[in-house]
Amino acid sequence: MVRNILLHRLCCTLIASLSFLLVTAQGLDDNQLLRQRLDVLMRDTLLETTQLGMMVWDLDADSAIFKRGERQLLRPASTEKVLTAVTAIDCLGGDFQFKTELRYVGLVQDRVLEGDIYCVGGFDPCFNMEDMQAFVESVRALGIDTIRGHVYADKSAKDFNQYGEGWCWDDDNPVLTPLLYNRRDIFLETFMGELSKQGIVLQVYSGRGQRPEGALLLCRRVHTLDEVLLTMMKESDNLYAESVFYQLGRNANGNPATAKSSAEKVKDLIKRIGLDASQYSIADGSGLSLYNYVSAELEVMVLRHAARNEWIDIHLRPSLPIAGEDGTLKRRMVGTSAQGNVRAKTGSLRGVSSLAGYCTAKNGHRLCFSIINQGVRSTKHGRDFQDKVCEILTR
Repeated sequence: MVRNILLHRLCCTLIASLSFLLVTAQGLDDNQLLRQRLDVLMRDTLLETTQLGMMVWDLDADSAIFKRGERQLLRPASTEKVLTAVTAIDCLGGDFQFKTELRYVGLVQDRVLEGDIYCVGGFDPCFNMEDMQAFVESVRALGIDTIRGHVYADKSAKDFNQYGEGWCWDDDNPVLTPLLYNRRDIFLETFMGELSKQGIVLQVYSGRGQRPEGALLLCRRVHTLDEVLLTMMKESDNLYAESVFYQLGRNANGNPATAKSSAEKVKDLIKRIGLDASQYSIADGSGLSLYNYVSAELEVMVLRHAARNEWIDIHLRPSLPIAGEDGTLKRRMVGTSAQGNVRAKTGSLRGVSSLAGYCTAKNGHRLCFSIINQGVRSTKHGRDFQDKVCEILTR
């Protein structure tokens, strides 16, 4: 009887010890558990007929948790905006401001300005009615009631191409210009119309022209990079993304920005994070182009670079949509462990669905990830797959 009791106690002790060791092992190997769960997800029927580029990186351990087709060159759709945003913060600085200026040359005499006015574009996609009214008020402050000369739109910050390379002709594409009013290429006519409403007589010719050196500043309106990034990333605004992209391509010696000069800035960042920039194709800043080809590995390494540099992270992370809460992720992952946890940029083009960003695993480790589904007939199928990945990473 006593021996049976002792054997029972010994068995209980052994079972308890084994359970403790198992729990401990699981606690030390959470990443292995994540890999096992993701391996199961890789049996999803979606992957039988589509391509997948995916990578998950543990930022605290600084190592990959999961890789599948991570070096395949795929079209990223709007996760391209991650590359644009990180490059802009890294290159321009988080305190950068987009500027639109009003300048003039000439003489004011007897309430008449004999000279020329220049509206100088600086790629600001936020310029609105309040800014326009400030421009008009600055002209009125000269004490004039007539302008004789010219009113010019100075768009010299960019080349003449109005659309991006590889954009579909039948899409509702934004016009690429450094001088915008309410997101549209109607700056000059709106400005002149507002001047006329204020009783200023315009005896002028209008057109495109570059301000001369020495032109006097009448008014400068600015919006911060943070303001632009918030709309660009939360709402996946293509016009804002292209404004940031071409801002990168502006040259200090005054040469106009081009898609090539802008892409070179992104490729410079790719080189600095240790990847071969020649392997990728960067055609625009928004992801609209069919000529963009990047990999999940590239997007993850860019996100890793941002996370490792706080001065980049503090500007990028607040701009990313939050799962189940705002932006393009507002209606996704609601009621799951990913809600309020995942911060990521979405992407969607015909045949492409993507997601790239950050989350925190159950063990407290910070993760970054990129998921690119290509060849999907319905973007919903891609989104559902990505949401499952995020739930696995966060539960």
